[in-house]
Formats: sequence, structure tokens, C-alpha cells
Amino acid sequence: MKKVLVCGSGGMVGSALVKKINNSKNYKAITCTRKDADLCNYNQVDEFIKIKNPDIVINCAAKVGGIHANKTYPAEFISENLKINLNIIDSSYKNGIKKLINLGSSCIYPSNIKRPITEKDLLSDSLEETNEAYALAKICGVHLCKHYRAQYNVSYHSLMPTNLYGYNDNYHPENSHVLPALLRRFHEAKENGDQTVEVWGSGRPIREFLHADDLADAILYVLNLKDIKFDFANVGTGFQFSIKELCEKIKSVTGFDGEIYFNNNGVDGTLIKNLNRSILHDLGWEPSISFYEGLVLVYEDFLKSYKSNNLRSV
Repeated sequence: MKKVLVCGSGGMVGSALVKKINNSKNYKAITCTRKDADLCNYNQVDEFIKIKNPDIVINCAAKVGGIHANKTYPAEFISENLKINLNIIDSSYKNGIKKLINLGSSCIYPSNIKRPITEKDLLSDSLEETNEAYALAKICGVHLCKHYRAQYNVSYHSLMPTNLYGYNDNYHPENSHVLPALLRRFHEAKENGDQTVEVWGSGRPIREFLHADDLADAILYVLNLKDIKFDFANVGTGFQFSIKELCEKIKSVTGFDGEIYFNNNGVDGTLIKNLNRSILHDLGWEPSISFYEGLVLVYEDFLKSYKSNNLRSV
């Protein structure tokens, strides 16, 4: 049984992946949270990998946030994510790890390109200004894997998931991603008896959403491939809708019966962002969780944490 080190195992994707790995027949998960090692500190990362001696490393770790956080803290987003990626990838190589999967993000792609976005679109145009810092750090992670693989003959590859949601998400009212931020906002509006929920932006941007459990399944699928031909591959659903439609779905799930007000002074970001998923599709992988089903399950999970005052909000 191969040991798989999951860096960032305390987060939404990492915790989903640990469960998926431990339910498999061929792998056993090694967790790595902030308490185990500061991933921005090379010596701590190197020592942790050396002691745990995994067969495979998966980098789920990142400093993440929504548009507001990316605009407010760009220096932290680029510096911390650069350190995390370099430390994990370089120390993995120096400790003899032959297989590594690095998780990127769909925000690495330029803003003004044709949709759906293909892997060939990387660096073909300028990045979206609001998340440029984060995107640049993630692009460096992709190229680190590419060049380590070419120079050192290691199987280091990257996956680019679309917008994610799932259990154990970050529900910070300002710094979280759009879906958890809206889920909390609509729920609290219902609890407070508010007549209106304010949503930043026009509601027009188009997005697709992938459940973290489906991403974990895709990672295991790729791990089981005998020979990975691609440099990096998109992970998406092929199904997208507007932020306005997202709000209506969240309104329905939470039971909020008031009005939705779209504040057009907010920032919309990229107008349309959906991924071409043909690489993994052609290899036989498909997501299994429908969006509405996943949203209902995530709201149930949110309620448990919210009522027990154990909601993740960092």
C-alpha cells in the first residue's frame, strides 16, 4: 500500500482527498496541516517529508480567497503561494519522491480568451487584474512541475480545477469564495428576518462549480493512470450558469424568501469562466455529483458547523 502525503489536508479539498484515499485499496493518506509544518518554511517542509517518507505527494495547500481578498492582500497571495509551491515541489524531489500532483486553479488563464478554456490558452494573454498575484504563483507551480519532470525524469503533473465547493469550506464573510460567502449571507438573512440580500456585482458572470469530492475522485483517477501523458489538465463539469442563477439556487436551498439586490458597484471579475475538460473526459473520468444535489449536502454540513459554533472562517 502506497503512502500519499496530502499537503493542506485540513482544507476543503485536502480533507475530501484524505477520505477518498483512505477508502481506497491501494493508498494510505499521510496528513499535513499547519500544525504539522509551516509550508512557507523550507526546512520544516523538508524535515516533514523526510520523516514521513511518502511514496506520493499531493499539493492541495494554498492561500486562497475571493475577489475581495485577492484585491486586498495581493502581496500575501503571491509570496505565500510561491513559497508553498516551491518548498513542496523542491523538497519532494530532493527526498526522492517520484510522483507528485500539484493543484492549480482555473484563474491561471487569461481573462480575454475564447471559452471553454483549454490548457493551450495558458499565458496566451493578460491575466484578470483582480487575482493576478494568486494566478502568477499558481502558474509558477505548473512550470515547476513541468521543468522538474523534464530535467529530473520525475512524474510531476498539475490539475486545474474549476470553482470548487464542498464540506469544510471557508465561510469568512469577506475573504471566502463566492459560493460559501453567499450561502452564509443568505442563511443569516433568513435567520435575521431580513427582506433583502445584497450581492456584489451585476450577477451576470458565468461560472461552473465542482464538488471537492469529485475533484478528490479525479486526483485518485489520475494517480491510477499507468502513464500520464499530459503536462497539466483541467478538471471541470461541463455545466455552467450565472451568479444570478447561483443566487436563486442558494435562495431556494436556504429557504430565504426575500429579495436579491445586485450592487453593480461591485467587481464582477472575468465575465465567463468555464473549462474545456476534454483531456480527463477522453481518459474516462467524469464527475458524479450534480450541482443542486451537492449544494443541498453542503448546506446541511454548513448548518451542523454553524449551529455548533464550529464554522471554518479564516
